Amino acid sequence: MDSDAATDEFLTFALGEEEYGVDILKVQEIRGYDAVTRLPDAPDYIKGVVNLRGTIVPVIDMRMKFRLAKVEYTAMTVMIVLNVGGRVVGIVVDSVSDVVRLGGEQIRDVPELGAAIDRQFLTGIGTLDERMLILLDIERLMTSAEMGLVAEALAA
Repeated sequence: MDSDAATDEFLTFALGEEEYGVDILKVQEIRGYDAVTRLPDAPDYIKGVVNLRGTIVPVIDMRMKFRLAKVEYTAMTVMIVLNVGGRVVGIVVDSVSDVVRLGGEQIRDVPELGAAIDRQFLTGIGTLDERMLILLDIERLMTSAEMGLVAEALAA
């Protein structure tokens, strides 16, 4: 198989009106939001930690991370459990949509904008019919220096 012509699969999820996508290979599981144990002095976007079958998993509220309006957590609120950089991390999103397959021609470069999300954490904009997906480089985002401080604190 020619890897250049390969398609990538993305799990899509919603935050407000926008749809995002993360590499399906980074997704460990999707579960309902559970109560978390809050960590003292953690940034606002770090909701706390949960015990997931013996693994302590930090939980990041993506709305707060991307400086979006706060919403109340409901029965529809979802936590996506990711495996990034050898660590298990949970991200809280409004809802999970589906898994989509995008070919190279469907992924566009990120335009220069004054966006709330740092462009270094985006891999591109996916186009699928009338849908536009903001494709996150979830590995880079979760292993960035600001997140890494949390990972180091939790590993201690």
